[in-house]
Amino acid sequence: MAAIQRFVGIAILFGCALGLVLVPQRAASQSAQGADSPQSSADDSVPAFHTRAPQGDLPATMDPELFADPVVQNAYAVAAKIKKALYQQPCYCHCDRSQGHKSLLDCFTSKHGSGCGTCIYEDFYTFEQSGKGKSAAQIRAGIIKGEWKSVDATKYKQPLPAK
Repeated sequence: MAAIQRFVGIAILFGCALGLVLVPQRAASQSAQGADSPQSSADDSVPAFHTRAPQGDLPATMDPELFADPVVQNAYAVAAKIKKALYQQPCYCHCDRSQGHKSLLDCFTSKHGSGCGTCIYEDFYTFEQSGKGKSAAQIRAGIIKGEWKSVDATKYKQPLPAK
């Protein structure tokens, strides 16, 4: 009986010690994120995005001519024009978790966007809303509501007029 009590006591102490070690680390890592850091956490339902406009140069998007599909070409062409807006948008394919992306822009600086309908539709949505004069925060609110799902992609099957 004394051996069982001793084992239970040691198990409880070990559990408490483990809890004390993990709690401060978790709190410190959450407070280390600044206002410019990407917004995300494994438990958040909204994927990663940047809360503010970029402070410096942004990475180039991939060349649209690398892709055969006209819709994909248009998606990459559009992304190159609206990089600052895409930088501030989440991507609901959750590539922040699977690919380490920090915003929707990352989908178009790599080949990822070429094979993902979610990325493409959100890109076109951001492009259309930017054209209407919406701010990045307003566009993000629409993306979070799922308004990107109503984009008519058929109009992107032909090359877009140069602007």
